[in-house]
Amino acid sequence: MPVQKSDYEASLAEYSHHIAAIALLKQYRPYLEMIPSLRRPDESVITIPLPIIRLRKTETTAPQTTCLPCDLAILMCDPEWKIKTGAEILVFIHRPHEDFSDLLGRWRQTQVFLDKDYEWLMPYRHKHVLSEGTNTIYPLFVVFNETSERIQRGLVGAELPFVIQAPPLVFEDHPIDSFSPESPIT
Repeated sequence: MPVQKSDYEASLAEYSHHIAAIALLKQYRPYLEMIPSLRRPDESVITIPLPIIRLRKTETTAPQTTCLPCDLAILMCDPEWKIKTGAEILVFIHRPHEDFSDLLGRWRQTQVFLDKDYEWLMPYRHKHVLSEGTNTIYPLFVVFNETSERIQRGLVGAELPFVIQAPPLVFEDHPIDSFSPESPIT
């Protein structure tokens, strides 16, 4: 059975919240360790679903705003200084009818965009955070049990980190209003 659009949409909606994004990073420990403070997750992790960047003006080009082909950007922020730190984790969720070359192509397109001087268009709540881009970008792929083995083998062969999304999603048992930074994730 192929990946369903509802699986993709549910994962995108889920990981748009910083608590669920941290739960995702717990599945790939090297990225979890990049979070500046787990005691203050709402100030340490900024999630941007379907992220947009502004490419800066150069001598030959005008400034340009573009939507990245990744599904989610997870930016780390120093909770004391309110500035973005160097690590930028870009999440690619396997989309319905997407084959390995399509999934890998989205990562490669993102690398090309972020090879230039850029800044993030931040969510309203984080507008005050210095949002200049960095050259330290890390990919994380989310696949499903229904994702073909060929895609998983391709990610292993390309040495790209991935996690397998296993139901249930983090917020299924908890309404979003009940979450606070101290709420445990089950």
